[in-house]
Amino acid sequence: MKCGILFSGGKDSVYASYLAKKSGNEITCLITIISKNPDSYMFHTPSISKVEKQAEVMKVPLITQKTKGEKEEELKDLEKVIKNAKKKFNIEAIVTGSVESAYQASRVQKICDKLKLDCFNPLWQKDQFELLKDLIENKFKIIITGVFAYPLDNKWLGREINSKFINDANTLVDKYSINPGGEGGEFESFVLDCPLFSRELEIKKFVTSGKQNSWRMEIDLV
Repeated sequence: MKCGILFSGGKDSVYASYLAKKSGNEITCLITIISKNPDSYMFHTPSISKVEKQAEVMKVPLITQKTKGEKEEELKDLEKVIKNAKKKFNIEAIVTGSVESAYQASRVQKICDKLKLDCFNPLWQKDQFELLKDLIENKFKIIITGVFAYPLDNKWLGREINSKFINDANTLVDKYSINPGGEGGEFESFVLDCPLFSRELEIKKFVTSGKQNSWRMEIDLV
């Protein structure tokens, strides 16, 4: 089946892409929403412009759509770009990286129903620790590009999701009820390498910004 991937560059959307292809589907295009609102209800924002590099090493066409990121209104922009992808690439389905957000999943499903597209959520309700372990086992190299909850701070930016990360996340779950996969908005991630990439992306430089427990990392890649 020809699939368009709702693509943020983070661990969930990239892993969903991997699973879709592994199941025999064709990744026909990547669909990225660039939101002006850093606190968008629907869309990932840290380092979102760098998805172009990921699309390049995946050798898959990328369609982008800007949005102001206003709650509910941003869905009109999402529908617009999915409709464009269907027309341009003849996609038959949309793949998302939704894991626990019923808000996100239900709204994407509604758009797909309207446009007569199937909607696949291969990570839906997957145990968060199992998901992190699967990512490591499948050779995904992922870094943290944003943190938004106590006690996470700027020291977490740039950290790779590995065995030590999982151990530290386990402590945070027990002590602070932090979701280990960031499903509560606690953190955002970016994939530097995975089996879908023709080569690993390297960070040339980065800039961090924020205060207290809200920090972002913008990266330049080679």
